[in-house]
Amino acid sequence: EDMARTLGTWLGGCLLVTGLGMVPPPENVKMNSVNLKNVLQWEPPAFPKGNLTYTAQFQSYNSFQDKCKCTTLTECDFSSLSKYGDHTLRVRTEFADEHSDWVNITFCPVDDTIIGPPGIQVEALADSLHMRFLAPKVVDEPETWTMKNFYTSWVYNVQYWKNGTDEKFQITAPYDFEVLQNLEPWTTYCVQVQGFLPDRNKTGEWSQPVCEQTTNDAETTPSWIITIILIASVFTVFLLLLGCFALMWYIYKKAKYTFAPGNSLPQHLKEFLSCPHQSALLFFSPPPPEEDEVFDKLSVIMEDLESSKQSPGDRCSLRASSQQEPLQPVSEQEMQATGHSDLPLLTAASEG
Repeated sequence: EDMARTLGTWLGGCLLVTGLGMVPPPENVKMNSVNLKNVLQWEPPAFPKGNLTYTAQFQSYNSFQDKCKCTTLTECDFSSLSKYGDHTLRVRTEFADEHSDWVNITFCPVDDTIIGPPGIQVEALADSLHMRFLAPKVVDEPETWTMKNFYTSWVYNVQYWKNGTDEKFQITAPYDFEVLQNLEPWTTYCVQVQGFLPDRNKTGEWSQPVCEQTTNDAETTPSWIITIILIASVFTVFLLLLGCFALMWYIYKKAKYTFAPGNSLPQHLKEFLSCPHQSALLFFSPPPPEEDEVFDKLSVIMEDLESSKQSPGDRCSLRASSQQEPLQPVSEQEMQATGHSDLPLLTAASEG
């Protein structure tokens, strides 16, 4: 039947071209939009001459602007259009200087796009399944933007079942994280999720099932044991660091003493300090008696004042006699006997 319809369309196009000389328009024009990636698609018409091109446009205010001009492809990407509001799109067939009529469609991205399946991560902990959901991403948008950012209401429909059974359980998760608790131990459960818009009553596509096996709650390590292990690990690391520091300090002191030994006390001082009883006796012993002082005797010869009153001749004779005979020292008793102690004879001798 499809072959007969295609053949009839092709024959009709040939008769139209040969009879009226017109180019047939594109066929099956539709918008393929998934996660706001909007691609206008169509099929080539039955045209015996071939070498057809196409032009696709969108309406901007009161005029149309080209999006894909004279392309040989059978699709055109309109993802750059605004995600909100209705858009009028159109496409036509072109051959040489001739072209077909326009084929128009109206499209609203946020309403007409298909919500793709979210991502899901499942982890089994004891008798529960911890699930994390990832909303579908949007092309030509920042990496952190997902389909969830374009709608005021967004929840997840979650359904799960025991592997190998047909009975399914469904819950609604308003957040990106959900936990299924009180499940049967040592049982494999399968989970799948879809996006859902309550205000639009619009559902997305289901994700592929993800299956995980639960365990026994008794085999789960208690939290206090985990805490003790963590504290012991930290203490062990601290002791290792302390031991490494002490070893490095010991090596440093040894190296410093080997290559640059410090000043040591003299041997006699070490022996003195090593015998505290002797040092105490020496400290408290009285000072040694002073030795007898040694003095040199000094004799001073005093000159009689009357002799200074003698005549110059006498002084000359005295000088001559002094030059001939050296002066003899006179003791202090002798000076006292003579009674002259005013001027020292040393002065007369120095004058001579």
